[in-house]
Amino acid sequence: MTEEIVAGRNAVFEALTSGRPVNKIYIKAGLQSGSLGKIIAEAQKSTVLIEYVQPEKLDRLAPGIRHQGIVALASPIAFSSLENVLERATARNETPFLLLLDELQDPQNVGALIRSADAAGVHGVLLPKRRSCPLNMVVAKVSAGAVNYVPVVQIGNIVQTLRNLKEQGFWVVGADMDGTELYFDADLNRPVVVVIGAEGKGLGRLVKENCDMLVRIPMQGGVNSLNASAAGAILMYEVVRQRMQKVAT
Repeated sequence: MTEEIVAGRNAVFEALTSGRPVNKIYIKAGLQSGSLGKIIAEAQKSTVLIEYVQPEKLDRLAPGIRHQGIVALASPIAFSSLENVLERATARNETPFLLLLDELQDPQNVGALIRSADAAGVHGVLLPKRRSCPLNMVVAKVSAGAVNYVPVVQIGNIVQTLRNLKEQGFWVVGADMDGTELYFDADLNRPVVVVIGAEGKGLGRLVKENCDMLVRIPMQGGVNSLNASAAGAILMYEVVRQRMQKVAT
């Protein structure tokens, strides 16, 4: 199971109200009154699926735990807001640095990218709600705990998000095989959003059209491409290199 088990009425209610992604709630058949009423109302408000089950299923899901007739399956990772991420960069007096993952499906790549983002000082990772890998235990494990340090922001429409960021002065840089060679023409020493495309298909057409610059990584060997996590790490560290170079001069 990739989700975390959250058992008990207070624990489930806190998971719902904190903004933590809850995928499903199981409730003992016949129970709806008392404190369960407010949990059910909160779940319905958040469009979380509820299933009424026999107590044996709850016992299997949460063995040895006093579940009080309710168990939830939740993402191990809580989302942040974009506003909080940008405020964090401002408070640190740092040039904002964001990573946007365009519909990546592979949890290995997503986890590795979050780990690289943490190492590179990225202020936030933007993850679309639709057609993206869920933030599950595989992602958390591959990230080696980086999900606890790098804010992850769940966004709606990718293109609209990019347009809004551009209005705030961000430069949008997409990784693409048809782009300009990374080490020659890309000035990344500014508020920047690095966009990494989905495995196999790369950036979507509209996403490409809304990038200020498309860059490619020079390839010297027989293989003409890198996987998403490797390409993303190289691109993020080019941002780091340019910023460190400016500080040094």
